[in-house]
Amino acid sequence: MSDIAYTNSFPYDSGEASSSPESALHRPHVLIATAVDAEREAVLRGLGQDGRFDVVAVGVGPAAAAAYTARALARHRYGLVISAGIGGGFAGQAAIGSLVIANAIVAADLGSETPDGFLSVQELGFGTDRIVPDADLSQRWMQALERGGLSAYHGPILTVSTTTGSAESAAFLARRIPGAAAEGMEGFGVATAAAAYELPALEIRAISNAVGPRNRGAWKIKEALEALEAASSHLLEVLT
Repeated sequence: MSDIAYTNSFPYDSGEASSSPESALHRPHVLIATAVDAEREAVLRGLGQDGRFDVVAVGVGPAAAAAYTARALARHRYGLVISAGIGGGFAGQAAIGSLVIANAIVAADLGSETPDGFLSVQELGFGTDRIVPDADLSQRWMQALERGGLSAYHGPILTVSTTTGSAESAAFLARRIPGAAAEGMEGFGVATAAAAYELPALEIRAISNAVGPRNRGAWKIKEALEALEAASSHLLEVLT
């Protein structure tokens, strides 16, 4: 993977950052991690020239996301970390073109298959399979989106290493994780890096396709990127 590109020079020296939402708001330098450049560019269009934000493309999947987010956090101080991108929406939870803000960031395929079904890493006793975003900041962003007339949902966003490609797999995830709203590939990695630095994390997904049978021709990537751009513009209200 090529070196990640930063949007501008960083105004803060490396140092310990507070994890409290109040500190995030009072020292609101924010790291936003996307998977690919198209998402990064959409976020930048929404943010304009606001110097409080640095936006990086950290690569696809939770491993790359965790590693490159952690590298950015090791170099510079932040008060908040956000995973942002497009993703799939679960039927009955998030429509194509809408937005989902996570109330839980869930590592949906981190665990073990057994003869009796799937056991999460938490059920195995080897760690946690979910990170809870800061509720106050998530709610502020939801309210900002609603004021802007955008269609938005609040629910669990699943992180997977292999995207769902069948109705059976989609139904299995929906049963196992009640209320599952969206699926992406980076959120848990980004949030894990933030947690290592005791920083609050958020995740947002703009929905480009339904979770289920893969049909690349039906994906609405342009519309999802436009929704991500609009959502990013409303993020400015969260930190005022």
